[in-house]
Amino acid sequence: MMKTFAVNGAGLGLRRELLPALESGVPGTIDFFEVSPENWIDIGGRLGKIFRGYTERHSFVAHGLSLSLGGPAPLDIAFLRRMKAFLDEHNFVLYTEHLSFCSDEGHHYDLYPIPFTGEAVRHVAGRIRLAQDILERPIALENASYYVKPPLAEMDELAFINAVLTEADCPLHLDVNNIYVNSLNHNYDAAAFLTGLCGERIVYGHVAGHDLDKSGVIIDTHGQAACDPVWQLLELAYRTFGVFPTLLERDFNIPPLADLLVEVGHIADLQRHHGYGIAPRAAGWLPLLPVQAGRETA
Repeated sequence: MMKTFAVNGAGLGLRRELLPALESGVPGTIDFFEVSPENWIDIGGRLGKIFRGYTERHSFVAHGLSLSLGGPAPLDIAFLRRMKAFLDEHNFVLYTEHLSFCSDEGHHYDLYPIPFTGEAVRHVAGRIRLAQDILERPIALENASYYVKPPLAEMDELAFINAVLTEADCPLHLDVNNIYVNSLNHNYDAAAFLTGLCGERIVYGHVAGHDLDKSGVIIDTHGQAACDPVWQLLELAYRTFGVFPTLLERDFNIPPLADLLVEVGHIADLQRHHGYGIAPRAAGWLPLLPVQAGRETA
């Protein structure tokens, strides 16, 4: 059976700095966009109308920042309902979030790792199911970068991610840069980690760059072009699991659009090389959202 996706091809994160360059039209290189809803949910006026114009004409993925799926504090039900209304209004075809937490008594504006324990697996999976019920759509979980190993670990990161995906029965948002960053900071084999994931659950991917902190820690900044080892991991993912929609993240030091299009084009080249449109080997699990047909991408 052919595996279908909510979006297809190569995408780019839509940042406000890019809007002037996109005024004359969206290049055909970009198949879809992604935004973090928290940055747009309350935006009105002229900027809100501009954003609405884009979501009416192009396919969009929402990549959340603040659900805090692994956090100890109760889920913010009022926020989830606002989020659902926003996602419905703009016809987002996919919603993803980080496998991490960012709140306890208030939001901390950072993403923290969850203890790799069986209790945490059940805790996170229950919160995912509740959030999905309120949003009335699946949440694809992104493997997150982290800089301090969680205490009281009963399993490693790979086993924890796979256990959460299985317990919650949800899709995987694969970020190959996060795997690379974590492999250097925590001394593990990035390729072995990648191929050990539940690849049949992948519905979406990210590629990005990072920075080297003066302390020697690799920081997931999305502030540089993706490096060769990250591109090699993406190619390994396509070779192992089949081609899936993939987006270029760039949040800081944003270069001219033409430079970003080179990287988006590289994603597309890799997808074509590895048989874009051909079913992955492990295609038994399908995402809950249908392919969105007939949406303008150029």
